[in-house]
Amino acid sequence: MLKENFNELLCFFAVAREKSFTKAAGKLGVTQSALSHSIKVLEQKLQTRLLIRTTRSVAVTDVGAQIIARLEPRLNELEQTLQYLLDRNGVVSGHIRLSVGEHAACYVLWPKLECFLKTYPQINLELVIDNHFVDIVRHGFDAGVRLGESIEKDMVAVQISDEMRMVVVATPAYFASHGLPTHPTELQHHQCINLRLPSAGGIYQWEFEQAGKLFRVKLGGQLILNHIGLRKNAVLAGLGISCFPEDMVAPELASGKLVSVLEQWSPSFPGYYLYYPSRKQHTQAFRLLLSALRMPL
Repeated sequence: MLKENFNELLCFFAVAREKSFTKAAGKLGVTQSALSHSIKVLEQKLQTRLLIRTTRSVAVTDVGAQIIARLEPRLNELEQTLQYLLDRNGVVSGHIRLSVGEHAACYVLWPKLECFLKTYPQINLELVIDNHFVDIVRHGFDAGVRLGESIEKDMVAVQISDEMRMVVVATPAYFASHGLPTHPTELQHHQCINLRLPSAGGIYQWEFEQAGKLFRVKLGGQLILNHIGLRKNAVLAGLGISCFPEDMVAPELASGKLVSVLEQWSPSFPGYYLYYPSRKQHTQAFRLLLSALRMPL
């Protein structure tokens, strides 16, 4: 009975976290029908409704929210205790779940993770690529990776990359046809390939600095994308001018495929940080990952 209750509670937590039976079933590796049956059995045992289901969404009832608040931290503590016992026996294993933005995942984490995963084959790592600002506690992540300036003050933040700089680039052919801008305001006369922000839904305003003061320029253009890789492809195809983290276009700048402009207006800013709740007790697997990602002193 105890084992069944645990399994049913874990199923409920997964659906509540994902707000979707389909996504939760995929995370747990079970069928949707089996997952739905487990939730139904749990609701029958408790004689109360835990989830509100519609054709498009799943929401947690007030009773369900109370159960999550009371029991999920205890189950997490139990899981951490079991993992601690395994670590003491010399088997470094576990599951680590990270929320990471697209650029950080490809250009900061992955070069370090290749070696880490080969060194610790018993550690399972899940990277959820999402450019939104995610509540890592609410959505069941062990940690997240974001720019240092955007991390909440109640989080522990560990630097994992150098300072960064945004550069404005286009192809030599584009600049030969449209001219080189010498001031950020001149970008208004160019085909700027813009970024749709995932959180607010607005268009990213390009940021520049003059005499130590930050200012933003709102620009128009034929193309708006919310995928950084596609923006780079569009620029390489000669469709316009855009701005990127410098490391993302460094090979193309070195080879001459792209040319950067307005560099004197583009200051450095804090890079990426791994952040996590200060109250969370971490496993040996997480501590090893933290050590692998941390910038050397």
